[in-house]
Parts: sequence; structure tokens; C-alpha cells
Amino acid sequence: MKYIVSLLAIALSVIFAKAEGIEFFHGTFEEALALAKKEDKVIFVDAYAVWCGPCKRMAKDVFPDAEVGKFYNKNFVSLKLDMERGEGLEFRKKYPVAAFPTLFYIAANGEVVQKVKGAQNVDNFIKIGQKALQLTDRSGEFAEKYEKGDRSPELMYNYVRSLNRAGKPSLKIANEYLRSQKDLSSEFNLRFLFEATIDADSKIFDHFIEQRNAIEQLYSKEEIEEKIIGACETNVQKAIDFEFEDLMDGAIDKMNEYCQSYAQEFEIRSKMKYSLAMKDVKGYLDATKDFAKKVIKKDKQALDNLATDMVTSFKGNKEVSEKAEGYAAKAADKSEEYRYYITYAHILNLNGKKDKALKVAAQAKGLAGKKSPRDVKMVEAFIRKIEQG
Repeated sequence: MKYIVSLLAIALSVIFAKAEGIEFFHGTFEEALALAKKEDKVIFVDAYAVWCGPCKRMAKDVFPDAEVGKFYNKNFVSLKLDMERGEGLEFRKKYPVAAFPTLFYIAANGEVVQKVKGAQNVDNFIKIGQKALQLTDRSGEFAEKYEKGDRSPELMYNYVRSLNRAGKPSLKIANEYLRSQKDLSSEFNLRFLFEATIDADSKIFDHFIEQRNAIEQLYSKEEIEEKIIGACETNVQKAIDFEFEDLMDGAIDKMNEYCQSYAQEFEIRSKMKYSLAMKDVKGYLDATKDFAKKVIKKDKQALDNLATDMVTSFKGNKEVSEKAEGYAAKAADKSEEYRYYITYAHILNLNGKKDKALKVAAQAKGLAGKKSPRDVKMVEAFIRKIEQG
């Protein structure tokens, strides 16, 4: 049953990053330390072994995930080290490893912030990273200087940045600094605006848009768009928190105006997220229909994820489950990936179609046979669960 849950635990999230997955640093560990210090980041090290099954699963299913990439690329210098050869042999002398994978989170001064053993799924991996950022939170240090009267531009910038990294409110501090500035077009103030823009429903966002052309001389187009997307995502979350749909509509309008290339996907995903939070079945089904037709199209992985998300989000809802069955069927159709057939069989069984579920599970077993005996055993365990009812 644990295996079935792991197969069905992939949840949709509101993500719009262009590049997917973690962009691993290819230099040495010492070079990674220097880069982390320069960019004020934490180092993430995947300490693995080539023969390790859980390591391979993380490399295949977790590190390439778009949500993981968006979070880790922004906050970490990420490094993969084989603990049984090359630099990994030297690394483990200072940072001992007793299990694979071991996930290290290391400050720029070389001190271990957090050390986690074992493979993680997407959600846990992001939560572990968030905890690492909280453990390296320097906002208290900057707050103390601020309370003593330090209002230097560098202090204010570092204070806002540390608050943002720790997921703490920063608008008050950012607004105080920007109100004191007569010229927002200086390079420092443009960089401050970029860091401070976290909410599309704010004066800071308006300043950001006014200075966008100048800011684009300092950051890439992708970074600018991700900043706009992130600020609009904040408004969608506020719409959910306050159960106020107009906030979401405002975010959608701003995406249409300032980030048109991703506006349609943003609108559809936002409506899915909002209707899910409000338990609005009709709104959710309308949004998922648009998502499948206009965003996913023929992407089997995305169809499988959508089907999984639907049955886990609205458990026991027949209408949602029937629609999910259709998406799962499309994902499994002519696929060589047995896990898609597992999802399809699981949903068929949920919908009371046990005989058909067993036939599809048998197809999964046949495909698993092309992978490994271990995969076959896991599918057989799944089939027994269906047979036992």
C-alpha cells in the first residue's frame, strides 16, 4: 500500500518556471562555497552512490521537478557528489556519510546547517529546504541593527532580503526605505525594488513596473517574468486566505498586462487552485478541462499527475473521479511506463470497475517486467490489494 501511495502522491502546484529541475553546479565544493558566499546562498549537496536505488529515484523523479527547480535554483547552490569516487572521497572525510542518499545543507562558512538521510518526495524535499533557510535566517541580526537606528541602504536591503528568504513579511521595511528615496532609478534602488517585489497588490509592484525597462538591464528576462509571476501568485494565495475571488482576478489581469506569454496558464492554474481551496467542484472541473486542453495537451506525465491530483483532492466525488479516469486512460494509452497503468487501474478500482482495473494492472505488470524483478513484485502487491478489495 505504501508503494501505491508513493505512486499517487504527486500533487499539482502553481508553478510557471521556464526551466525545469535543479541546475546543479559543476565546479568543486570549494568553488561552490565561494559562489554561495558571493550570492548569499546555502549549499545543497546530494551525497549519493551510483548503485543506490533511492538515489536514482530522487535523480529521476524529484530533482527534475519544476517546483523543486524553481525553489532550489533560487535559494541554493546545488552540488551532486559521488561519495565513493573523486571529490566525494575527500568531502566525506569532513562530512561523514553513513547512508545514501544523505542530503547536506551547508552554510557558506562550511558549517552544516541540516543533514537529512534518505530519499524524499517532492513535497518533503521542498519543506526540508525551507527549514534550512529558516535555520540560516539572519533577519534577527539585521532587525537588531534596525531597532538601534541603522537605516543604511545596505542594512535595509539585507534586512528585506533575509525576511523574504525566511518567508517573513518585508513590505513594511521595504516601503520605509523606498519612501525615503527621491530617485528610484539608481542601480542600487533598482536592485532593491527587484528584491522587494513580492506582492502584486502593492505600491512596490507599481514602482517595479514603472522601472521595468531599467531593471531589465540588470536582470534577465526570465528573472523579471518570474518576479512578476511570483508577485501575482502571492495575490492568488491571499485570495484563498481571505476567500476573496477579486484578488485572484486582479492577479490574472496583471499577468495579462505584464506577462502575456504565461498569462493563460497562470489563469487556468490559479482557478484550479482557488476552486480546489473553496471546494467548488464545478469550478474545479471547468478549470481542469481547460488545463488538460490548453496546457497539458498530450503530455502523459502531466495527464497522470492531473488524474492523481483530482482523486486525492476530491475523494469520493464520483463526477471528479470519472473525469480523472479519462485523463488517466489518456496517459496510459500506448505508454511504455507501467506507473501510468498503475494510476489508471487505481482510479478504475475507485470507480467500482474492479475487473477492468485488474486487466489494466496486468498490463502494468507486463511493462514492469521490462524494468526489474523488484518492480514486478511491487505491481503484484498492488494487484493483490485490488483482488482483496
